[in-house]
Amino acid sequence: MRAIAVSASGAEPVLAELPKPEPRPGEVRVRVEYASLNPQDWQTVDGPDPAPGSFPFVVGVDYAGRVDMIGAGDNRFRVGDPVFGRAGGADGTPGTCGTYGEYVCVPQESAIALVPPGLASRTAAALPSAGMAAAQILEAVALRGHETLLVVGAAGGVGCCLTQLARARDIRVIAAVRGDERSGMGALGAAATVDLTRGVPADALRGACPDGIDALADLASAAPEAFAAHASAVRPGGIALSTRGAAAGAQLPGGVRGVDFRLAPSPVLLDVLAAGAADGVLRVPIDIELPLEKAPEALERNREGGARGKTVIVLHHPGHC
Repeated sequence: MRAIAVSASGAEPVLAELPKPEPRPGEVRVRVEYASLNPQDWQTVDGPDPAPGSFPFVVGVDYAGRVDMIGAGDNRFRVGDPVFGRAGGADGTPGTCGTYGEYVCVPQESAIALVPPGLASRTAAALPSAGMAAAQILEAVALRGHETLLVVGAAGGVGCCLTQLARARDIRVIAAVRGDERSGMGALGAAATVDLTRGVPADALRGACPDGIDALADLASAAPEAFAAHASAVRPGGIALSTRGAAAGAQLPGGVRGVDFRLAPSPVLLDVLAAGAADGVLRVPIDIELPLEKAPEALERNREGGARGKTVIVLHHPGHC
């Protein structure tokens, strides 16, 4: 099969020809129609060893496609079922069988669910990591409605989902973005947008929310100093959450609690999110659709920043053999 793989620690991901993976007992093999790009994909590649003792390592975690083979033992899926999900461990870490390949094997008890009627496969592929992270971040910041959430990096996949889910709970979202990323955030439910191109605009934040920020969800800052600068807008008693592990080392304002977020994938949560997307309650903005061979370039662009919605990678068109 064709796949985007890393051959050794420190190597760049490239298009490769690899054997089809074989499902183990309790697994299903999915013929991948679409995969979607997440920042974690290149962060894993850039890490010290993306797949200890297991190369080549196929990049990617999110997918949608059809079950094409069932492993031994009882299984809740059948060949031909349209499915989507997130490959990898229950703790959110990537597995060794990635989704930037024509086939992927996943445990039936992992974060995998049926694609509901009315939901396109390409949209389903863009939903798992971004949608689950957004839903769980919203729970972690513990806002009750009629409060204010500052979202840094709001124009990316997680930010777009988070903005919509927060607005549905009557939470006022301030979307912090860069430059022309402001376009479209209002349509997703942001009450206001601020431009972070030249740092944290204190005057703009005060103007957008004179009563102060109740919580921060920083989806972009890897450096504790940058995270702390954004957290300076949060009122005492509020929460500052980082998805990049920056909270632990940050000097936060007095009374502000730092949280380093970790995703906990769940098939039940996938069902809930998919139903919302199928009903049009949750939109998953797709920025660009690319063939598999363009995936390494897409990873590099995402590494450079400025995501607007999701990048979807086409492996097989639905209904084509």
